[in-house]
Amino acid sequence: MAAALRGSLVTLAKGLNGPRLHQLGSRTLSLGACLRAPEAPPARADSTFKVTMLPGDGVGPELMTAVKEVFKAGDIPVEFEEFHLSEVQNMASEEKLDEVLASMKINRVAIKDPWEYKGELASYEMRLRRKLDLFANVVHVNSLPGYSTRHNNLDLVIIREQTEGEYSSLEHESAKGVVECLKIITREKSRRIAKFAFDYATKKGRSKVTAVHKANIMKLGDGLFLQCCAEVAELYPKIKYENIIIDNCCMQLVQNPYQFDVLVMPNLYGNIIDNLAAGLVGGAGVVPGESFSAEYAVFETGARHPFAQAVGRNIANPTAMLLSSANMLRHLNLEYHSNMVSEAVKKVIKQGKVRTGDLGGYATSNEFTRAVISNLAI
Repeated sequence: MAAALRGSLVTLAKGLNGPRLHQLGSRTLSLGACLRAPEAPPARADSTFKVTMLPGDGVGPELMTAVKEVFKAGDIPVEFEEFHLSEVQNMASEEKLDEVLASMKINRVAIKDPWEYKGELASYEMRLRRKLDLFANVVHVNSLPGYSTRHNNLDLVIIREQTEGEYSSLEHESAKGVVECLKIITREKSRRIAKFAFDYATKKGRSKVTAVHKANIMKLGDGLFLQCCAEVAELYPKIKYENIIIDNCCMQLVQNPYQFDVLVMPNLYGNIIDNLAAGLVGGAGVVPGESFSAEYAVFETGARHPFAQAVGRNIANPTAMLLSSANMLRHLNLEYHSNMVSEAVKKVIKQGKVRTGDLGGYATSNEFTRAVISNLAI
């Protein structure tokens, strides 16, 4: 029997050589696979993963330095392919954008920090998002152990459609002093984000999805979004479905956020709710985020703020970026390394001895990073 088993394994190995192995290693994802987090790219011969890094503007480069230092200290098998694309620093061009896209097509995974906008209606960040079709932004708002806020033990997920809506960059001056800004809502993309939300809830063991809208006023646009969510909800009888008007949602989040589980919404509302919810657990410096298409995954902070006024002052909180990098490692199937980074960050915050100013402490960014490194379970 042992000999037969060895023979079967040899046959299997031979069958995976050449074109078949290449096909398996380079396959792209169907839309339904988004939720398994677009599939991790194959490991290279030296067992490391290449990841596209976009430091962005403001404190972004400083936060990325923290990520690189932690990864180096933890001997994490990731190699960053770094691109500096900035409109405000005059380091943005079509050629550089094409270089980033070429890198993403190979690596399929990126880590980035926000860019500041300048000039064109459609910023380079928005154009990158559209070219990669990063339609789903996911922000998991989770209370940090040991850091007390008005609402503790929060655990909710905000899912935002981010390729249309109010951020379609379709604005024009129809008459002097009169500007029209078009909000685009389509059935295809509304159903796609609704299905993503229900698939996410199913996979993660969540019990409820709430659609956020303003269909009482924008009866056609938000009405279509709401209709699509209701149609998709019927396909998931085990997941409770509700809807709530955006302004009431903001109030309810402040008063009683525990009533929510997974929230799904169009672009602008998601931008607002992401920031509001981040404020419930400590602010923009502590909440990670991620964006998905059928083929690509981009990991970033949940509340997108370049924090330009803090550049060079060594005061930015690296927590959100480090937790985002831990999520990236989990996506790459580096579960051990992911837990190592996230647990080290949470341990430092729980101990309470080293905290940045936004969390009521006096530590610098570098001191916080060193504290995380010293708590890595290597």
